Amino acid sequence: CDIGVPVLHRSVPYNCRVLCLNGKVICIRPKVFLADDGNYREPRWFTRWERMGEVDDHRLNPAISKVTGQLFVPFGDCCVDTRDTKIASETCEELFTPNSPHINLGLAGVE
Repeated sequence: CDIGVPVLHRSVPYNCRVLCLNGKVICIRPKVFLADDGNYREPRWFTRWERMGEVDDHRLNPAISKVTGQLFVPFGDCCVDTRDTKIASETCEELFTPNSPHINLGLAGVE
């Protein structure tokens, strides 16, 4: 499951994709590039993730921890490794920037 949700990480608001599987949070991936043109002003509400290639531990909200049984999950520029592939996600503005995240992800073997 891939869910778009605002996440407060270390007191900073991020616009994120939360990847879930079998009732567990696999990782939280904040947007690297925010829409800030035309009708869109994401920087008013969110901060972009600037630490490319880095992942933090994110402490889950107690209500979510109670359901998933997890205290911490990966947060940042992460991908999901499986037995036969690697996957990651991009959101909106990230697809349209000259240095889109999928370029380096693709070179790293992410599909």
